[in-house]
Amino acid sequence: MASMLIVGLFLTPSLHAKSKATVKYSVTREENPKGSKNALVLPYAFSTDSMGFTAGVGGATKGYGQDQLLIGGTVLGSAEGAAVAVLGMWDYKMPWVNRLFVSALGSIGYYPNQRAYSFPFFPPGSIRPGSNDSDKDQYIETPGDDNWFDIKLEYVLPMGSGKSGSMMDYRLKGGILQSDPTGGATWNPLESGVTVLLLKQYNRYQSYEPEGYGEVDGTIHPFQFGIYYDNTDFPANPSYGSSQYLAYTQDFAWLESEETWSFIEFEASKYFSLGASDWARQRVIALNFWTGDSPSWEEHLDQNGNIDITNRPPYFDGANLGGFYRMRGYENHRFNDRSVIYTTAEYRYTLDWNPFEGVSWLRFLHTDWFQLVGFVEGGRVANEYDFSELFSDWKTDIGFGIRTLMAGGVVRLDIATSDEGSAAWVMFGHPF
Repeated sequence: MASMLIVGLFLTPSLHAKSKATVKYSVTREENPKGSKNALVLPYAFSTDSMGFTAGVGGATKGYGQDQLLIGGTVLGSAEGAAVAVLGMWDYKMPWVNRLFVSALGSIGYYPNQRAYSFPFFPPGSIRPGSNDSDKDQYIETPGDDNWFDIKLEYVLPMGSGKSGSMMDYRLKGGILQSDPTGGATWNPLESGVTVLLLKQYNRYQSYEPEGYGEVDGTIHPFQFGIYYDNTDFPANPSYGSSQYLAYTQDFAWLESEETWSFIEFEASKYFSLGASDWARQRVIALNFWTGDSPSWEEHLDQNGNIDITNRPPYFDGANLGGFYRMRGYENHRFNDRSVIYTTAEYRYTLDWNPFEGVSWLRFLHTDWFQLVGFVEGGRVANEYDFSELFSDWKTDIGFGIRTLMAGGVVRLDIATSDEGSAAWVMFGHPF
């Protein structure tokens, strides 16, 4: 492969997770009906172009104190000098508000080769780094810090399947849903599915040391307001139904943040069940669409005659493609601009054969199934939200994945190839 990026399982859910709200639930496996408590500590190692050989250890516990509560973290270091620590808590139910959940996570890290497909200004007539037509070698890569902290509040609305309570309970056998689904039969938020309101405040500091410019750093402190409607049968691994997410993100230029910017986005997913077969427990076609725009975006000429872009999201936020979730055949945050459109289709084939079944020393992983996935992706970023531009000259990739259900949660390895090479990603959860 031209480019290989493998990231430790316990690091990636925090570092590059989608920001949308989620359904709150607990899982009972018929293979382990006495409790949903799980704890796991695993060492890991991987190698990347930017970090070299890297080793670390991660740990997580779930179901202690509250069935849905997850606490995890990791520490890692590399031969190139990288040092990272991550700690997070997900879905703690507030004791005085039954429907309110809080998640908090953060990281402190130093990276010897931190890459950004972006630059604050560029000459008129030239191609902006990170734009749809930019070259893959248009980036800066220097040592630097990347520190962040997120806090997320989610409120489950008392309607649909959430009318009787904020927590959904699912019963699985062989990793396949046996209890009643919480959505999918009809599209009606008042009668089916789960609707969640989101308020998220997140913070990130990055520094770079490009030659001739000294240290370049930046901080953001945006808020995100969103509403998520999940009308699928089982949110962790949907086989039918749909979901929609609408959000508005605003940085008010408070504290160390220097610019005001905003971003509006919409995402929709649809799932079709093809049922079981002689070799498969489950076959699913999964479709996803995402689009967004930054209305605050402004361009003007600076005193040196260069184009200066202000009131814009940073390259790793807003309208960007490439990495763990969208356009997996490209480097992380490879494309970024004012507007974006993206779509993908996956075929998820859950094997009836489980190679870990009956292996006693692997029982602690609680592995229920393995899934083979084929996918294709397409999309582009643009300098304005114009359909004629957004639907032309798309970037595309194609790939396959191997996924497994461990203790009710999906772990995936996705490998994709594009016109700029190939990449592999290890991550927790389906991409959508």
